Amino acid sequence: MSSGPTLRGRALGYLARREHSRLELEKKLTPYASTVEELSSMLDSLEHCGFLSAERMVEQVVHIRRNRFGSRRIVYELQQKGIDEELISAVLPRLKETELKAARTVWQKKFGAAPGSATERAKQIRFLMGRGFGTEIITKVLDPRDE
Repeated sequence: MSSGPTLRGRALGYLARREHSRLELEKKLTPYASTVEELSSMLDSLEHCGFLSAERMVEQVVHIRRNRFGSRRIVYELQQKGIDEELISAVLPRLKETELKAARTVWQKKFGAAPGSATERAKQIRFLMGRGFGTEIITKVLDPRDE
């Protein structure tokens, strides 16, 4: 018969390691599916059984990324994984609540001291922007009077 795991077996193997979005699983499993309909039907079945859950996927990404990245970066990652905009919008207020604390933690770990020059300030701003923090948050982190 076949020389490897079934399509469903592969999908469950991926899901056993970590949560995946439907789009991620689709991309990983396409080479193994004989038809698009077969793949779509199997993914529908996994969603129906509760093995594949966009809500759990969002929770996992937020939980893992929250302490290292800003809301912009996390939202971008969720969009890339094909997560529905409604789910992203639902989690955004929670991300915004803890964003300043997360930015201060990331900044403290990387730099620990206020920038001494314009060059150093620009470096710190670029670093925090790269981590997905907005300019308002960055300004609060870098301005010691803004406690």
